[in-house]
Amino acid sequence: MHQAWRIFPLAALVAAPAAYAAEYMSIEAAQRAAFPDATAFTPLLLSLDAEARARLASVAKPPGARDPRVWRAMDGSRVLGTFYADAVIGKQEYIGYALALDAAGRVLRLDVLDYRETHGWEIRNERWRAQFAGKTVADPVEISRDIANISGATLSCRHVTDGVRRLLALHALLPAS
Repeated sequence: MHQAWRIFPLAALVAAPAAYAAEYMSIEAAQRAAFPDATAFTPLLLSLDAEARARLASVAKPPGARDPRVWRAMDGSRVLGTFYADAVIGKQEYIGYALALDAAGRVLRLDVLDYRETHGWEIRNERWRAQFAGKTVADPVEISRDIANISGATLSCRHVTDGVRRLLALHALLPAS
């Protein structure tokens, strides 16, 4: 009797793994969703000295943190708020996210721009992201304190939450206009 059918399971084991990467929203789309009345988004250049960077690191330094991109949302000459595009490590891959703050430094919205991990994509859930609305640098912004965790997405929740806390602290260091 011929045993050729046993070759198939072996071939299935050596098949290439599926890729998990999704881009959900562009930076421009996130800017428009956060500030629909904006007439311009003016980029800000970050120039933090060693002392400011040390203060930020003491507040929250998510693994793999980089300097975010920052824009002021403008309506003519009026500042509507500040928009940040940042990325933090999930488990092994970067999670791109956007944070919009109003002119007083309160979170307007948090959006996940792209996600490349196989697990933890649940952070895109509107109910989880809505927990950040209204938060300021004065709030703890910590998992299991004022931000709920999602089972199966613990690292994604923790790192994005740390990233938001870091951006709120960074915002407090930036000039008002």
